[in-house]
Parts: sequence; structure tokens; C-alpha cells
Amino acid sequence: MPRRATIYDVASEAGVSISTVSLALNTPARVSDRTRQRVLQAADSLGYTPKPDAVAKARKGVGRIGVIAPYTSYPSVARRLRGVLHAVGDRPLEVVIFDHPSAARSPSPLLAGLPLTGRLDGLIVVSLPMEDSTAERLTGLGLPVVLVDVSRPGFDSVHTDDAEGGRLVAEHLVERGYGSFGFLGESQESEAYVSPGQLRLAGFRAALDEAGHQLPSEGVHFTEHGLEQATAAAEELLSGPQRPAALFAGDDTLAAGALRAAHTLGLDVPGDLAVAGFDDTELAQALDLTTVRQPLEDSGRAAAELLMQRMGGAPSAVREITLRLELVGRGST
Repeated sequence: MPRRATIYDVASEAGVSISTVSLALNTPARVSDRTRQRVLQAADSLGYTPKPDAVAKARKGVGRIGVIAPYTSYPSVARRLRGVLHAVGDRPLEVVIFDHPSAARSPSPLLAGLPLTGRLDGLIVVSLPMEDSTAERLTGLGLPVVLVDVSRPGFDSVHTDDAEGGRLVAEHLVERGYGSFGFLGESQESEAYVSPGQLRLAGFRAALDEAGHQLPSEGVHFTEHGLEQATAAAEELLSGPQRPAALFAGDDTLAAGALRAAHTLGLDVPGDLAVAGFDDTELAQALDLTTVRQPLEDSGRAAAELLMQRMGGAPSAVREITLRLELVGRGST
């Protein structure tokens, strides 16, 4: 029986210390991308599996699905997870959650190291972009992967047409008679990928252009994700000399910040300002917010079903599922 590779072997193969290997596998943000890649390549070539995970696999005798997503930042993600868990049901599968702080942050060291440190049999990636080196590594390892809310050639995916969602908002606002427009979105840390928010903005702008309206550059503001940050950004946007009559926010949390800013500034909604969001979370329902409804639970359920089929030896052809969006008009417009 061949000797099992150890962390010492990985360190020797990568030309780094044992502590560096440990950092690369357990707290990857603390090492450089170059070092992390060298350690991961060495571990892959040696077939190294961290011992605790190997023992756990033997003890449990069950499959392990990882779901990585920005849970702590986006309420919509929890509903996608609900769909995943519903699809898994009582099957002998363990679902392990990995939190990534922001969908606007790329690349993700955590995502790059998951197949090794998480001892996974399948992986669902929600709302996170994937750098080329990570995609190549996942493909090389033969790990079944399904993407949700994003798509990439060579990977199964479940997503919606974000640009179409932006168009739905623009068409709704134009039909309601509004003539000037603004957009509030999440700041993106990397230009190496196109985020759902960018696609929503593109669709919004294109539909306005087709209707004979413009979205001025000064009417487009970006901010870190969060209610406080969105409120501050919206106050700045709405305090300018060219205040828009209607504002589209990239998701419901950002829209909630816009509503809060409007209240602070003494603006009537929708008399002085119309506000629309995206996702149709419980927050949108509570705030009587016009928004774009995503089939969030359905997307998680579909992703889990695709992944389980892939883990069971489904045909190799890449499958892509596009789910329908719906504009939900409420009191904010």
C-alpha cells in the first residue's frame, strides 16, 4: 500500500515551510496568491488530503457538498440555501456552508482552496466570480461544480438574466411617467469579471436609452454593501442639484438605504422619489418596495439537483438553466 502524503511532503514539494502550508490551506488570505497556488499545486500532485477530513470521511460514510456564498452580506443567499437543503432532503449527503464576505470581492482564496481543505465531493458556488486559475484547478481535480447567479463556460449553472431584470425596472418606471433616473449599486473591487449588479445597470441603461431617456453619469453611485453605507451614498446622490425622480438600487438592501435616505431628507416616496430594488426579499415586502422577484429557492433547488446528478455520473455536457424574473410593483413607485 503506497505511503499517504503528509504535510511535510507538501512543504518539500512546494519549497515552503510547514507553517506556510498550514496557512495556505486554513487561512489562505494570509499568504500571497503565488504562494497559495504553489502549495495547492503541490498538494494536488501528491494527492494530499488533510488527515482530519480523511478520518471524517471514513467515519461518516456520506457524501459532502460544499456551498460557498456571501451569506452574512446578502439576505437573498439564505433563501437559495433553503432551496439546496430542500433538494438534498434526507439523502446521505452532508451540506457544509462556507461564508465569503462579498460578491464584489474577487478573487476568493477561500474558493480556491475549498476542494482540499473542505474535503468535498461536490461544490455549489453562489454569486461569486471565479478566477481562471481556480476554474482550471477545479476542472483538473474533476470536482463536480454548479454555479448559481453567475455563469462560466465549462460549468453547470443556474442563473437569471440580470440585464433583463434591469430592463424590467426601466420599463416600469417609464410607464409610471418618471422622466429622470438614478442608479445605486455595489462597488466592485475587481474589473476582471462582470457582476450581476453591472448587468442590471447595463440593462437598465439600455432600456432607458431605447425609451428616449438618459441615465447621467452623475446619477450613478456605487457603495459598499450594507444598509448604513447605502444610506450615506443615497443621501449624497439625492442631495445633488440634479436629483432623479426615480432611483433603481441593485438589490433590496441598497434600496432600503435609499428609502431611509429619502426619509432623512424629507422626500415623499413615491411623490418626490420613486425607489425600486432587486430580489424581492422579506425586507422588500415589509417596506412595500417595488422590486424584481428572483426565484431564489428554486435556484438553490435546481443547483442541488444538477450537482447530485453530476455526482451520480450524469452526462458530461454542460447544462445551463435560466430562471424567469418578475417585476413586482408596490407602493414605492
